[in-house]
Amino acid sequence: MATSISPAPAQQRPRQPSTTGSGVTFGRVLRSEWIKVTTVPSTVILIASTVVVMVGLAALFAWSLTIMAQSINDPSVPAEFQAPTEGPGSAAFQALTTPSSGLVFGQLLIASLAVVLIASEWATGMIRSTMVAVPKRTPALLAKAVIVAVVAFLVGFASAFLSYLIAQLILQSENLDFALTEDGVFASVINTGTFLALVAVISMSIGILLRNTAGGVVTAVGIFFVLPIIVQLISGLADWIPDAARFLPADAGTQMVAVTTADEALTQWEGGLVMGAWALVLLVVALITAKKRDV
Repeated sequence: MATSISPAPAQQRPRQPSTTGSGVTFGRVLRSEWIKVTTVPSTVILIASTVVVMVGLAALFAWSLTIMAQSINDPSVPAEFQAPTEGPGSAAFQALTTPSSGLVFGQLLIASLAVVLIASEWATGMIRSTMVAVPKRTPALLAKAVIVAVVAFLVGFASAFLSYLIAQLILQSENLDFALTEDGVFASVINTGTFLALVAVISMSIGILLRNTAGGVVTAVGIFFVLPIIVQLISGLADWIPDAARFLPADAGTQMVAVTTADEALTQWEGGLVMGAWALVLLVVALITAKKRDV
């Protein structure tokens, strides 16, 4: 009985990779990082909490200024306890700082958020997936820094602007309200966002260097809150310490968002340049270190 032999199938050619599309681009990496930040519920909650805290503190500060203004004409308050009617200590002058009055706690929350967003990827191992999708580490980490900085700026600017609007409703009862175009006020609102953006970059750089959430948060808090206190305590030991303290991130940031600055202090521009230098140096060091380490 004859058997038919079917011819062997022709050898299949290997499928050629598609040449369509632009592949991994920095714009696409930015988009993916934006999706990561805006779709995680805990991140969105922390961002919303930052806005609420900053606006709430500004409202409380504005309310305290109205009480201060009322005490000026109150005969039951001793003269030595009454606030001045003019100058930096007056209620009218301090009212100009209400848009950025919640910045102290705002930078704490933004610093924590920036550290968590990057350090948690190393803790969970997600950083490996990121580096597989984007083999070059610098664009991947730089995209994270850009997105976090943009989010921090928007949070800071929106919080300062909302703080201004709400504060006006409270301050007008004592005729302490002021225009957004008042000297230095609008610049302070913008710089509130810029300062938080730089805080985010510094904190994310710390997270990249340490790769540990708890360690990164503690280090960021130490730089922005603990270090200025320590420097203030030891400022009497040497004359150069107070001069050097002006270049700490917290002190430079304070001058950056200030409406007016003292003669011996850094100006708004100088404070911004100091903060920018801190952010740039730490980011460059973090990127170089990340390229030399294993994921």
